[in-house]
Amino acid sequence: MSTEALVVAAVAVVVILIVAAWLASTRQQSQKRQRSEQLRERFGPEYERTLAEKGDTRQAEKELTARQKRVSQLHIHALAAEEGQHFAEEWQAVQMGFVDDPSIAVRDAEALVGRVMDARGYPEGDFEQRFADVSVDHPTTLGQYRAAHEITLRHAEGQASTEDLRQVMLNDHTLFTELVDAPVAVEVVPDAEVPAVEVVPATDVPAVEVVPVTDVPAAAAV
Repeated sequence: MSTEALVVAAVAVVVILIVAAWLASTRQQSQKRQRSEQLRERFGPEYERTLAEKGDTRQAEKELTARQKRVSQLHIHALAAEEGQHFAEEWQAVQMGFVDDPSIAVRDAEALVGRVMDARGYPEGDFEQRFADVSVDHPTTLGQYRAAHEITLRHAEGQASTEDLRQVMLNDHTLFTELVDAPVAVEVVPDAEVPAVEVVPATDVPAVEVVPVTDVPAAAAV
């Protein structure tokens, strides 16, 4: 082969390598953008909060991806209708107690939300770990829950008003309602493996009544 032919072949190889590298880089960037969009859509406000906390997109997305992986290995399940009804009745009792003693009502409300998390299958842990776990399936209400928790901590130091405590009840109720009513994600299986399922008429399922948040009684200012 002549020198000229070798040069042409070498140039062609270089061009092919450059094009291949460009295509690989483009594909990688596209996958990265797609992953970012999926995480942003999945976590909503929690994506932005985590990004602000970490100060770096890569670290924030690494954290959120780790949360998804952890929760995917947990046995999170919906509540039975009777169980949901029982929790709803407990909430009503806690809410009615707000008039007599807002401090106790707030304490009991947060404890009740924690028990619902237990019943749904979220493992026990400190506030931040539980917050991270629940954020995977309930990201839109977690901001309110965090705000409620922060007010509760301020109240323990004598720095929260009765109106602040009323806001805690409203915020906790938002997450409580979502946890009680949330369905379980359905796993898709191949047709051949789908078991027969008995269809239960909708009228046979007892409704879970949740008191609207506007019904939280106002307490006299302290």
